[in-house]
Amino acid sequence: MTTFNRRQTLATMGAAAAVGLAAPAVAQGKKITLGALRFTSHSGTFVAYQREYFKQAGLDVELKFFQAAQPMAVAIASGDVDYAVTAISGGLVSLADKGAIKVIGGALSEEKGIDGQKFLASDAAYQAGVTAPAMLDGKSFGMTTAGSSFHYMGSKMAQAEGIELSFKPLQKVGAIIGALKTGQIDAWSIVPHIAKPLAGSGAVHIIGNVSDYLPDYQVTTVFTSTKNASEEKQQTQDYLAAYAKGVADYNAAMIEQTAGAEGVAEMVKLIHNYVYTDKTLEAATPGIVNGTMRLNEGAALNVASVRDQLSWFQSEGLVDADITLETLIDTSFVDTIGA
Repeated sequence: MTTFNRRQTLATMGAAAAVGLAAPAVAQGKKITLGALRFTSHSGTFVAYQREYFKQAGLDVELKFFQAAQPMAVAIASGDVDYAVTAISGGLVSLADKGAIKVIGGALSEEKGIDGQKFLASDAAYQAGVTAPAMLDGKSFGMTTAGSSFHYMGSKMAQAEGIELSFKPLQKVGAIIGALKTGQIDAWSIVPHIAKPLAGSGAVHIIGNVSDYLPDYQVTTVFTSTKNASEEKQQTQDYLAAYAKGVADYNAAMIEQTAGAEGVAEMVKLIHNYVYTDKTLEAATPGIVNGTMRLNEGAALNVASVRDQLSWFQSEGLVDADITLETLIDTSFVDTIGA
C-alpha cells in the first residue's frame, strides 16, 4: 500500500472512506458482531452504527461490550466477535503469533496539539509531592494486566525519565479507578474523558501528558480474525469503509468542528447512547467533550508506532522474540503512516 505521512492521510482518507461504501457486501444484511468499550475513543463504531453506515454497507451489526482489551482479543480469536477496536496488548500479540488474529487498521492516536491521555496521581501521592511523572520513582502504577496499554505507557514514561515503577495488575478499569481514588495505587494513565472528571473531583490529579513521551502513539487499532482478513476480504473492506465514514463524521464534528457548536452537541448526544449512559446528557457532556482525540481517518495505521510497541513487548519478555511485524499486522486494507 502507499505510505502517507499524517497530514497527507488526514487530507485524503475522508473522501476515500466515502467512496469505499459504493460497493456494499454481496450478501446484503450479513450478520457480524463488533467488540467495543464504552469509551469516547470508540465513537467511530458508534457513529457508523447509529447513522446506519454498516447497514448501507450490507452488514447487520450487533455491538458487544467489554471492560478490557484482553477479553476482546480472545473473543475475536474464538469467533464470538468479528471486528473490534482496542489497544495492542501482549495477549493480542500472542494470539497473532498463533495465527488467530490480525491488526488491519488504526483507530485512536496521540497527536501533538490535541489534548490526549493523561498521567494521573492519587491525592495522597500528590500531597506527598508527586506533581510530575518524573517524581513517580518507586511508586505504584495501575494497569489491567501485564502487557496492557497502561503497562506500555507507564513503562515508556519510566524509561524516558530514568525511574522505576511498581506495576499493579487490577484487571478492570473500574477497579483501577477505585484503587487510585482511595490511594491504594499512586498513579495511572488514561484517556481524557475519564482523566479530567476524576481530576475535577479532587480525588486524583493530572500530572502529565502521554503525548510528551509518545507523540504519535497508535493508542488503539482495528483488528479481526486471521480468517476474516484472509477469507472474508470483501466483508472486511465493507466493514472498514463504514467504520471510516463514522470516524470522518466524528473528526469533522469534534476535532475540526465544521458544524460549530450545534455539530458538537449533536455528536455528543449520539455518543451518549454508549458512553456515560448512567448520567443525564447534561451531566455526561463535559466528560464526552473532554474525551475528544483524533481518530485515524480512513482507519490508517501508524506502523512505526505498532513496531515500537511490538519491540517493547519483546524487550520485556512478554511475547516471543521471534514474532515479526508481518505476523501481527495486515496492511492490505488501509494506508499506513510512518511505515
